[in-house]
Amino acid sequence: MDFLLAHYSDLNLLYPFPVSLSYIASPLLMEGTAVLCFDDEDQLSGAFGYIHGTGEQDYKDRHVIQLQVAYIVEHHRSTRMFYEALQFLVSHLSDQEEERVEEIRFWIPGEPRTRRLCSRFADLLSTVDQTQGCLDEYRINVKHLQKYVSTFGTRSLA
Repeated sequence: MDFLLAHYSDLNLLYPFPVSLSYIASPLLMEGTAVLCFDDEDQLSGAFGYIHGTGEQDYKDRHVIQLQVAYIVEHHRSTRMFYEALQFLVSHLSDQEEERVEEIRFWIPGEPRTRRLCSRFADLLSTVDQTQGCLDEYRINVKHLQKYVSTFGTRSLA
């Protein structure tokens, strides 16, 4: 949480601070998962967190995870870092024997650049106009994401 709060303004969250704080903290408070990312020199370069279940199902649909927050320090942002984070997430979810995750959901600002990126591996379900900007909701079938990340070894990630 300290890392994400230190980079709060860079997160560009479209919510008031109390709501943003709840998204940042929920992976720790709701038995979710929080992951720190490090570069080759063991410097903290990013973080993401997710929770199991959805509010509309009273968090009982634990086969669904919701990414609550994801951030990579700007000078570490690259195609390679993004793909490696996706590969880690898929591997991590595959290792979870007690709960099989079938779907990933996330929301991000609706911008042309992020829409192009996310359309490669996720389905855009809805767009909501808010006073702070446009917010897109995406869903990913985990098996589809596994297949997508399995092709990374055959691509140039530079």
